[in-house]
Amino acid sequence: MEKISFLTLEKAREIIKSIPTPFHIYDENGIRENARALKAAFAWNPGFKEYFAVKATPNPYILQLLLEEGCGCDCSSYTELMLAKAVGATGKDIMFSSNVTPEKDMRKAYELGAYINLDDSTHVEFLHRVAGAVPETVCLRYNPGGSFSLGNTIMDMPGHAKYGMTEDQMANAMVRLMKLGTKHFGIHAFLASNTTTNEYYPELAANLFRLAVRLHKATGAHIAFVNLSGGVGVDYRPEQPKCDIAAIGEGVRQQYESILTPEGMDDIAIFTELGRFMLAPYGHLVSTVLHQKHIYREYIGLDACAADLMRPAMYGAYHHITVLGKEDAVLDHVYDVTGGLCENNDKFAIERSLPQIDIGDILVLHDTGAHGHSMGYNYNGKLRSAEVLLRTDGSFKLIRRAEKPADYFATLDFSEFDLSE
Repeated sequence: MEKISFLTLEKAREIIKSIPTPFHIYDENGIRENARALKAAFAWNPGFKEYFAVKATPNPYILQLLLEEGCGCDCSSYTELMLAKAVGATGKDIMFSSNVTPEKDMRKAYELGAYINLDDSTHVEFLHRVAGAVPETVCLRYNPGGSFSLGNTIMDMPGHAKYGMTEDQMANAMVRLMKLGTKHFGIHAFLASNTTTNEYYPELAANLFRLAVRLHKATGAHIAFVNLSGGVGVDYRPEQPKCDIAAIGEGVRQQYESILTPEGMDDIAIFTELGRFMLAPYGHLVSTVLHQKHIYREYIGLDACAADLMRPAMYGAYHHITVLGKEDAVLDHVYDVTGGLCENNDKFAIERSLPQIDIGDILVLHDTGAHGHSMGYNYNGKLRSAEVLLRTDGSFKLIRRAEKPADYFATLDFSEFDLSE
């Protein structure tokens, strides 16, 4: 299948007149339509709510947009909690899922009235000590150990992950929490990342629904919600299958009615914490070609680098590339597309077939709307790029300015040094 950019060459040139490349840009129309499709897919469950993973795209304009579409915020740190509060997320609009949690983070989540998802059984006493009480509803994170498989395919290895509790630990935590005053519980698990099969969520849901039944029978605890977390992926490569969220929602419904309804547990709400699925396809990294290099390979050098998008350098992730204005040109050249970091893994593409690229061309790297700008850094003194929102009416708004040298130096003590230019 072909990947088509939501940004045209004409629109890119218009934006670049006031906002120089590189920058990340997000498509408001696509984000809203996707959020509505997710909500429709789970409309059969009256309590359904999506808690967008703030870590994926921590920008208040994006969070506010999603809040308008009925989403909450999944936070993992003090600053993410602050960001959620700033855009108007309150109380149960916030899910707090963290690990190795500092006291101030846990206290802040409690003060905001957020759902608190405990990662470890020892966090029961930690929460009680830090907050002075326990919430009426508490979520517990599950780790089944071993491997997680679909059919004969191993999707991931939960037993190697640092997250979550064993089933026995969860049962003991529930008993202890009920003695402290908790009345309702949630169950949470994340067992595989970036799956592009429609079977992942239904299979995960079945595992958690059966767990909910066992825990209820073992402890008498009321299970109020099951949080399927993230893991629904996107088709980074053109040839990859694309998840059908309607089919996924229907698959979860069938498991719900098969497992929970016969047990009289059909008051359980379904929560999700999707970041990549919600935002990745609706973001681009826009960059300009600065240089060409002709040695043992053909190199194209961009004004963006791994500091703007570290996924390819970090774990060889694929991001499709469109050369704006050359969408229909023949892919008759093979390039390594690189940034300017002093690291040889600073490559957005390796031996990629592309049309002829010239200095000054504008390139779009697809699917950077989640875990793109948010994973940026300042190695080599590189300054983090701007973020832009492409509005539904075709206008655009700067929603994060690019960093300046003063930002890079802001936390250093220069009282004994001269930084004048």
